[in-house]
Amino acid sequence: MLSITEISVRLAGRLLIDHGSAQIVPGARVGLVGRNGTGKSTLFRAIRGELATETGSITIPSRWRVGSLAQEAPNGPESLIEVVLKADLERDALLREADHAEDPHRIAEIQTRLVDIDAHSAPARAAAILSGLGFSTADQARPCSEFSGGWRMRVALAATLFAAPDLLLLDEPTNYLDLEGTLWLEDHLANYPRTVIVISHDRDLLETSVDQILHLERGKLTLYRGGYSSFEEQRATREMLDAKAVKRQEAERKRLQDFVDRFKAKASKARQAQSRVKMLERMKPVTALVTQDVREISFPAPEKALSPPIIAVDNVSVGYDQTSPVLNRVTLRIDNDDRIALLGSNGNGKSTLVKLLADRLKPFSGSITRADKLAIAYFAQHQLDELNEAASVYDHVRKLMPEAPEAKVRARAGAIGFSGKAADTRVASLSGGEKARLLLGLATFFGPNMIILDEPTNHLDIDSRAALAEAINEFPGAVIMVSHDRYLIEACADQLWVVADHAVTSFEGDLDDYRRMVLSARGQRTGLRDRGDNGRPQAPAKQAPEKSEREKPEKRRPIKQKISDAEAEIERITGIIAKIDAALALPDLFSRDPRQAAQLSKARANAVNALQRAEDAWLEASSQFDGASG
Repeated sequence: MLSITEISVRLAGRLLIDHGSAQIVPGARVGLVGRNGTGKSTLFRAIRGELATETGSITIPSRWRVGSLAQEAPNGPESLIEVVLKADLERDALLREADHAEDPHRIAEIQTRLVDIDAHSAPARAAAILSGLGFSTADQARPCSEFSGGWRMRVALAATLFAAPDLLLLDEPTNYLDLEGTLWLEDHLANYPRTVIVISHDRDLLETSVDQILHLERGKLTLYRGGYSSFEEQRATREMLDAKAVKRQEAERKRLQDFVDRFKAKASKARQAQSRVKMLERMKPVTALVTQDVREISFPAPEKALSPPIIAVDNVSVGYDQTSPVLNRVTLRIDNDDRIALLGSNGNGKSTLVKLLADRLKPFSGSITRADKLAIAYFAQHQLDELNEAASVYDHVRKLMPEAPEAKVRARAGAIGFSGKAADTRVASLSGGEKARLLLGLATFFGPNMIILDEPTNHLDIDSRAALAEAINEFPGAVIMVSHDRYLIEACADQLWVVADHAVTSFEGDLDDYRRMVLSARGQRTGLRDRGDNGRPQAPAKQAPEKSEREKPEKRRPIKQKISDAEAEIERITGIIAKIDAALALPDLFSRDPRQAAQLSKARANAVNALQRAEDAWLEASSQFDGASG
């Protein structure tokens, strides 16, 4: 097992872990939780051997392979599927050796090992993982360098999962995912056959994907059985019991001290008094759990409610290139108290829609009507980079209140969550969560009628996410949210809109229905219904436009790559079969080494099966190519 014994870890002079211990059994799925800054990522570094411990030890079984998400995203000319396949180092090395091996005995050993590790099914497994994380078949054949940093981090995650290490360490893996990718990852981790430890602030992942919670608080590690809800219950019980134990010990200390004070001067009682002094010295103090209160998040209410609808969109097309709109024929309305969550894979147009609603993107066609004096607050993760790193929290608030006295400016900074000296902290010194709080406060500063939140939880810990959900529910205006945090959506949203296939449609089920739909057939939109004439999103009429000659090469390119890959695989396997046949043709093989002969025969049968699969893939891709060319 993974054994963490009395370790102390210090980083930049600060003691983060103080004689912490935990025993993780093989096959355990563990959620590592704790407030931001407590040392969770530091513990991962210690487990990987990147950081020395001051005391104690961390022992891992010698045969275990430890895997974690690469800090740098892959960015080379290789296709996504190639990047993922290369993550299985043993398979990659065996395949390269098989291309040049001449010794019959070594050929047999290589082929037998490839069978043992199920190497021939690897492309299908890699493709399934990439598909689960949101990559289409065409995307998987494209060079990694063509994708943005966030998408390339998904490739890195896919490679880590494909390698299937004995100990999988994941640090906030959902930060790079949309809701659909998060739902798939939850299911994948819940069925992971080896040991996994995941740092996450996603309640649903910690509820559905793990069976133990490792809590890091005040330098100590405590392991709890069960998911996150069970952890909260056990922790609450422990807090109550510890508080009672502290009271009992305080009463016992007082009784003993009273005895000492009363009788220490009397010779007849001196021995008993001295005994009580020793008892006091031996009494180890019981430390009660200290619950750190979370600073609340609040959004100022608008001055008055506006006449509904506050936004009406009619038959709008919008995007960044008029010849290729991201969204077509969008019709919807938003009222004062709507709570709407936008679902759909990244790249389908969620950000385009919120920019349209926020009046940051003009429509190509159709009309959009906004209520008079409509005030919209817009929060997006990329705005964190727009904060002035050299300025303080007070400076940012002062900029919005140039004429106000200092007392009022500091009061507003306190309302955002930065009271007293905290308001003088430079942005560069704030944590990611503190920056997010500041940006939320600045965006909603003047009491908007509608708030748009684009992935607001990425830098917030679990308690801060709960505070955000409470703030949303207490806000009297409309809220539009894009989030991969299922807990936030379920706690706040009363409508689900799906952005996909260039359209905005209303989803009539709940998130459990949506989860089942995503996991059963990712990319197939079922359960989407017409909302009728009430102004809510309606499904567009089915369109089957003819593809222009200009579009056909784009469609054929990934299919042509699949054909080339299949041809290369056929050639490679044919060469392997030829080498095995040459070895089997040795006249004395069966009499001299029958075990080796049996291994070679088994390897040949497996190679023939792999050849058949490669030929089937070639035929299928060729058929697709002919269809795309027609």
